[in-house]
Amino acid sequence: MFDNVKSTLSKAVKSRILILILVLIILAFILIQRLFHLQIINGESYQTDFTMQIKRTRELKSTRGNILDSDGNPLAYNRLSYSVTFADSGSYDTVKEQNLTLNSSMYGILKILEENGEEINTSSFAIGLDDNGSYYFTKSGFNLQRFKADIYGRLTIDAMTDEEKNATAEKMIEEMCAAKKFGLDLSSYKGSELEAYGLPESFTREEVLKLAAMRSAVAANSYQKYVTATLATDVSEKTMSLIMENKDLYPGVDVEEDSVRVYEDSKYFAPLIGYTGQISAEEMETLNADGGSYKNGDIVGKSGLEQHFEKELQGEKGSQTVYVDNMGKVVDEEAEVSPEAGSNIQLTINRDLQKTAYDILESYIAAIVYQNMVDAKEVDNESAGSDEIRIPVYEVYYALFENQILDVDHLSSDDASDLEKQVYQAFLSKEDNVFSEIRSELTSDQPTAYQDLRDEMKAYSSYIVNDMLADGTGILDTDAIDKNDETYKAWREDETISLKEFLTYAISKDWIDIGKLQLDSEYLASDEIYNALADYIFDYLKTDEAFTRQVYKYMIEEEQLSGRDICLLLFDQGILEKNDDDYAALAAGTMGAYDFIRSKIYKLELTPAQLALEPCSGSVVITDPDSGNVLACVTYPSYDNNLLANNMDSKYYEKLRTDKSSPFYNRATQEVTAPGSTFKLVTATAGAMEGVISIYDTINCTGKFDLVEKDNPINCWIYSAANGWGFHGPETMETAIRDSCNFYFNTVGYYLGQNADGEYVGDMSRLNKYAEMYGFDSTSGIEISEMDPQIATADPTRAAMGQSNNAFTTSQLARYVTTLANSGTCYDLTLLDKITDSTGNTQEEPDPVVHHQLELPADLWNTIHAGMHDVTINNGNGIFADLQTQYNFNAAGKTGTAQQRTDKANHALFIGYAPYENPEISMAVRITNGYSSRNAALVAKDIMCYYFNLKDKDSIIDGTAGNAIQNVTKGSNQD
Repeated sequence: MFDNVKSTLSKAVKSRILILILVLIILAFILIQRLFHLQIINGESYQTDFTMQIKRTRELKSTRGNILDSDGNPLAYNRLSYSVTFADSGSYDTVKEQNLTLNSSMYGILKILEENGEEINTSSFAIGLDDNGSYYFTKSGFNLQRFKADIYGRLTIDAMTDEEKNATAEKMIEEMCAAKKFGLDLSSYKGSELEAYGLPESFTREEVLKLAAMRSAVAANSYQKYVTATLATDVSEKTMSLIMENKDLYPGVDVEEDSVRVYEDSKYFAPLIGYTGQISAEEMETLNADGGSYKNGDIVGKSGLEQHFEKELQGEKGSQTVYVDNMGKVVDEEAEVSPEAGSNIQLTINRDLQKTAYDILESYIAAIVYQNMVDAKEVDNESAGSDEIRIPVYEVYYALFENQILDVDHLSSDDASDLEKQVYQAFLSKEDNVFSEIRSELTSDQPTAYQDLRDEMKAYSSYIVNDMLADGTGILDTDAIDKNDETYKAWREDETISLKEFLTYAISKDWIDIGKLQLDSEYLASDEIYNALADYIFDYLKTDEAFTRQVYKYMIEEEQLSGRDICLLLFDQGILEKNDDDYAALAAGTMGAYDFIRSKIYKLELTPAQLALEPCSGSVVITDPDSGNVLACVTYPSYDNNLLANNMDSKYYEKLRTDKSSPFYNRATQEVTAPGSTFKLVTATAGAMEGVISIYDTINCTGKFDLVEKDNPINCWIYSAANGWGFHGPETMETAIRDSCNFYFNTVGYYLGQNADGEYVGDMSRLNKYAEMYGFDSTSGIEISEMDPQIATADPTRAAMGQSNNAFTTSQLARYVTTLANSGTCYDLTLLDKITDSTGNTQEEPDPVVHHQLELPADLWNTIHAGMHDVTINNGNGIFADLQTQYNFNAAGKTGTAQQRTDKANHALFIGYAPYENPEISMAVRITNGYSSRNAALVAKDIMCYYFNLKDKDSIIDGTAGNAIQNVTKGSNQD
C-alpha cells in the first residue's frame, strides 16, 4: 500500500499538470501582491497621477488676414475683443442635476449679458422668434437638416427619423425643453429646487430660445469638455468685469481674448468686400471637401472677396496640448504650436476713387428723382412713354412706409409722440374697416369675384394669396398647383372667381398644406378646414407688418393720412433732425409737403436708396486700360457689413433682405440689361472686318429702317413718331458713332446677317464673333459673383444697335471699354493686386491675363476712337466740351439707352476713357431707369474731373444733389 502511495506521488510530481498548477498559483500570488501595492499602499498617489495622464489637443484660432486697398489702407481688419465662453466640466449624478446646474449658470450669465446690452451668439442656432411670439426656422435646406441632426444627436442627416426631419421649430423647442434634454420647462421642478438654483418659476419664450441656443452650443462639446463654447462675442469691458467677478457662481464661464472683423467705410465697399460669419453646415462640407479643416463655430467669408479669398485669408490654426482629468477639466498645459495668421489681400481698388464715384453716382440718381417728381397723387405713365415717366409725390409717401423708413411699430409704443399716437388711432379705425370687409368676403355666401372688387380689396386679396399664404408661410403650396387647372386660371388670369372660392377649391385639391395650420385634418370636414384657414388669416394679418404697411398706403391714398403728417413723422421718429428750419416751416404750414420732400432729396437727407423708387440704383466700374486692374467697382445702394459680420444683427439683415432697393444685389456684377448703343462699336468692328462696309462708306439715314420688316420698321432715335420725320442723312462710320445713328448700324447688322449669296437670313455668327473678341463670351474675370453675359441669338439688325436679347453687366461693359481704350487687348478684369503674408512678404503677384487680342487695322482703330471722341464734344450733348475748352482735356466715350418697358424710364449707360490721347482710366456707368444716357455720361464726367484734378472735389461733391440737379435731363430720345 505504501508502495502504491509512493508510486502515485512520484507520478504526480513528474506530472506536467502539477507543474502548471504551481506556476499559476505563483503568478496569482504575484498579481494579488501587485494589486494590493497599487490600490492599497500607493492608491492615492496613483489616482492623482492618473488624472494627469489624459492628454488632449485643442485648437487655437488663427487671425484672419486683412483686406487692403491699392495704397495699403485697411478695408477689412481685425479688432481685439472679448468673448464670453463656457466649458461644462461638472460631474453630475443625474440628468436632472445637470440641467438644474447648467440652466442656473446659463440663466445667470444671460441676465448679466442682457443687463449690459449684450447679445447672445445665436447665429448657428437655426430657430428664431417672430413678432407673433412663434418659433420659426431661420435656415433652410441642407443647413436646417444638419442643425436638426445635431440637435437630435444624429451623425448624419439620413440617420434621422422622418419625424425628426419634419419637426417644426415649435416641436423642436418643446423637445429641448423636456426633462430628458435641457430641462427648460421649469414646471417639472419643485419650488425649492428652483429657489436653490436661483431659477424663476418659468422662462419667457424669448428666454427659452436664448437658453436653448446656449445649451445646444455647450452640448456640442459634451464629448470634449476641455473645448469651450462661445456664448457672446465682442462684449464690453464692463460685461467682462462682471463675468469675471461671478466666475465662482457660474463654474465653467470665462472671458477669452478674441477678434472681431471691422470694415472701414462700409457703405462704399460692402458689396465688394462682403462679410464674415459663423460657418454653416453646407459651407463646412464644401470647404472640407476641398482640403479644409473647418469645424463648427469657425468664422468664414460669407460673400464677396471675403468668400472668394477664404483660404488665403483664413490662416492656419494652431494647437495646444493639455492634460485633463477624468471629468474633462484642464489641469495642466503643455507646449503649443502657434497659429499662423492669414494672408493679406491687397486690392487694385483706389479707396478715394471708389468713395468719390459712389457719392457722385448717388447725387445724380437723387437729381433724377428730384427733377422727375411732380406734385400729384398719380400720373398716367402707361401712355406717357419711357421719356416722359414722372414720379408722383404720393409714391414717396407710400415708399416711406413700404420700404420701412417709418417704423409702424413705434406708432403704438409707450414713448410715441402725440402725432404718432394720433396716426395710430386713425390706423386702428381704418384697420377695423379693412378686416370687416375682408371677413365679409371670406365668410359671405355670395362673395365678390376678384375682378369686381375695388382696387384696395384687390390688393389685400392678392397679398393674402401671394405674399402671405404662398411666399410668407408656404401654406399655399405653389408647387402642387396645376397651372392649367381651369379654376386656378379663373382666379389667376380671368379674375372671375372670389377669394373664398379659390381658397375653398385649393383645399379640395390639397394645395393647402393643412399641417402648417396645426390641424388634425383626419377629423375635419372641408368647411371646418376653411373656417380654420380664415381664422388663421385674420390672426396672421393682425400682426403682419407688411400688411400693416399696405393699410397705411391706402390711408395715404384716401388722405386719411396727409403728406404733411408723414413728413412730420420723419422728425418724430428721428429719421430727420428737428433742428431744421424746414421743420418749423412744415409745422406752421408755410412749406408744403411736396416742397419739403424735394428739399430733403436735394440735401440727400432722404436718399434714393431709402425711397426705393425708380431710379434708385446704379453702378460704375473703372479700370486701368493697360492691365485690366479694377480701380473702382461701385454699386448703389449699399449696406453696412459691420452689422452682418461676427454676431449678425438679424433685424438689420431682414430689413436688407426685404428692402425694395435690393442692397444685396450687386448692380455692377449681377444686373444685366441690354447695352444699348454702347454696343455699336462691336458692330462697327464686325462690319469693317467682315468687309460689308468700309470706314469711308456712307449710309443715308432716312429715319426709318424697314429692310427686314416693312410693317414694323426700326426708328432711328432722331425720328419723331409724332411729327413723322427726323433723320441724319449720309453717315460715315465715324459720324454714325458720333451721332449714334440707329439706321446706320441697323443697316450694317442687315449686311452681317446675309448669307454668301447676299440674302438676309438673320445670321448672327459674324456679329457675335466680334462680340466674343471684345470679351462678351464670358464673365469679366472679376473675383466676386457675376452673372453670365448674353450675346444676342437672333435679329442682327436690332442686335447691331445693342438690343435684341443682348444683356451684359456693367463689369462686362467695363472689360469691353478697356479693350477699346487700349486698342485691342481684352484683359480679364481683376481686383487682386497681390497677396502678402502677415509681415508684408509678397506671396503672389499675378500678371495681367489676356482673354482675347483684337488685331484691327490702324485706320479702323483711329475711326472708332475718333467717333468716340466726337461723342463727348460734338454730338449735340457736348457733355465734355467744356473740359476741352477750359482745361485742354479730351475724353472719349459712347452713350447708350436701353429700353426695358414703355411704362418705365429707360436705363442710362455710358462707356468711356480718358485722356483721349493716352488713356489712363476706362469706365462703364449704368443708372437703372436713369432716363437719358446723358445722365450716365455726366456721372463719368464728374469722376474724370475728380480723378484728373480738373475741378476741386468740393465743387463736384458738396453733400447735396445740387451740382447734379443743374445738369440732369428729364429724358431724351438720344442715345
